[in-house]
Amino acid sequence: MASTLIRPAETGAAREAVTARRRTRIFTLPEARWAAAALALFLIALPLHLAGAPAWSWGALFAAVYATGGWEPGWTGLRALRDRTLDVDLLMVVAALGAAAIGQLLDGALLIVIFATSGALEAIATARTADSVRGLLDLAPTTATRLSADGGEECVPTDELRIGDVVLVRPGERIGADGGVVEGASEVDQATITGEPLPVAKETGDEVFAGTLNGTGALRVKVGRDPADSVIARIVAMVEEASETKAPTQLFIEKVEQRYSLGMVAATVALFALPLLFGAALQPTLLRAMTFMIVASPCAVVLATMPPLLSAIANAGRHGVLVKSAVVMERLGQVDAAALDKTGTLTEGTPKVTDIRPLAGSGLDETELLRLAAAVEHPSEHPLARAVVDAARARDSAVPSVEDFTSAPGTGVRATVSGRTVAVGSPTRLLKAGAHEGLAVAADLEEAGRTAVLVAVDGTPVGVLGIADRLREDAADAVAALARLTGTAPVLLTGDNPRAAVGLAEEVGITDVRAGLLPRDKVAAVKELERAGRKVLVVGDGVNDAPALAAAHTGVAMGRAGSDLALETADAVVVRDELAAIPAVIALSRRARRLVVQNLVIAATFIAGLAVWDLAGRLPLPLGVAGHEGSTVIVGLNGLRLLADGAWRRARSGRER
Repeated sequence: MASTLIRPAETGAAREAVTARRRTRIFTLPEARWAAAALALFLIALPLHLAGAPAWSWGALFAAVYATGGWEPGWTGLRALRDRTLDVDLLMVVAALGAAAIGQLLDGALLIVIFATSGALEAIATARTADSVRGLLDLAPTTATRLSADGGEECVPTDELRIGDVVLVRPGERIGADGGVVEGASEVDQATITGEPLPVAKETGDEVFAGTLNGTGALRVKVGRDPADSVIARIVAMVEEASETKAPTQLFIEKVEQRYSLGMVAATVALFALPLLFGAALQPTLLRAMTFMIVASPCAVVLATMPPLLSAIANAGRHGVLVKSAVVMERLGQVDAAALDKTGTLTEGTPKVTDIRPLAGSGLDETELLRLAAAVEHPSEHPLARAVVDAARARDSAVPSVEDFTSAPGTGVRATVSGRTVAVGSPTRLLKAGAHEGLAVAADLEEAGRTAVLVAVDGTPVGVLGIADRLREDAADAVAALARLTGTAPVLLTGDNPRAAVGLAEEVGITDVRAGLLPRDKVAAVKELERAGRKVLVVGDGVNDAPALAAAHTGVAMGRAGSDLALETADAVVVRDELAAIPAVIALSRRARRLVVQNLVIAATFIAGLAVWDLAGRLPLPLGVAGHEGSTVIVGLNGLRLLADGAWRRARSGRER
């Protein structure tokens, strides 16, 4: 999950400035500049062409479109050709030039704009992912307070820390290095590393991680790892490695691109060269070859593939799911296993009071017990304190003012309320010895996966509160839907403790629970499933989920509280945080794939018919262009069926067809 505690220095304009500095601006990318120029020129030329303006006015502009938008994919195609590979980039540029050669300047220019824009979007996505990986290092502070042997303090860069150094971590600071606590007590928000929803109490002997956020106590930490080998640094390395080694995926049509492209080019050359060898006239031979190239060009085939996928992307976007590319939309329909994070994914990521248990003989009801606890917790900044205060306000309880407020890290808080001393905190710390009803109630709550908080008045326990990260309302239905779509129940991967993980998994119907995982352990679990032949969908929201999102066949991030790295690394983002949207978009993807196959059959039928006509007889150029464009319109309209809201409703209800 994303961190719930943020230092004041990291909020507001300062944090936005850091984000802006590390985010690549779109027009610093040459692909984006060339694509924008080609699009602008095309939009200027189009109305002139349609209005019947002199040819020199729009002809020069279309020529500029070819130059600005075509050189990048053309150069890419030539480099591929140097490696003895004929790809669709070069083929599209040649087809566009062929269209221009026989007077179809508009068709060729439109094709150029489409391909240039596609290349620019891919470059932007790549740059933003790299920005996010680099920005992850902002989580770790650049300086730390190192203590010398004589007790002196010095501020040093964190990369100068060495194993064995002792650093002082003040309240609200981020920890500068992985190590162990040698003195002090506090709560540390380590959600960025483990995904645990609540800060964890730390005292002498406990391990802490670089980049995690200290709470209200001061800690002295002995450095246990070189900064370059910290957990946060290894997360960066894992994301980069997974992104680089993930097998490149292709759209369905690209799997046959090479053979089709070579065959079409060979046929066009033969149709031009062979008649000339036998004495045919140049102009009609060239016209026939160009006609063949137009009718056999892969434009209709490419459009047969893209409209269903792009329509599915647009439909999903309207319903709160951002799918980053057509390749991703296609891959979503291929998944046959799902791995889900717990905190912030299956749960809301915010602690809530779930149980209010007044003890026998306390004389308090639930409302009064909660009111006393909220009064004492009100001055505290702890997430549990905010949960208690929010629960009291939800009941319209008036929270009284307090005096003599004190906070003991790892133990709890204490204050005077209407002349009585009220303490709220850890049951085992407030009741240090002996059996007590409060400990039994706390144990029952903890067994159910709750965090237990004891309330005592003048040293006498009066009640126990249970606090937990609340399950999303649609979690169980989403898990069941994913199980139906993939043929197997999802796996739960979480850094939270096993007891809380198992309790939540039982509520949503998950039996395979893997808890207490660090980021590298989640990656290992994903790779284990992939070695078994599965195409794994990973759903998460935090920095600790990013390596698994990158390593998976398809990664989906929960968007509302998701970390920047998770959002950039994931292939798709659920913007509205609706878990039920994930199985819906998978079903929509599968329908899009079926429409792609339909469109390919339609496009292939038109291409084959027109090509045979041109080869066996004399296909008039206008009729060839009309047939080619007609097939394009048909497959385009067929693909646009997925734009309708009914397509999403059918996918949401589980009816893919």
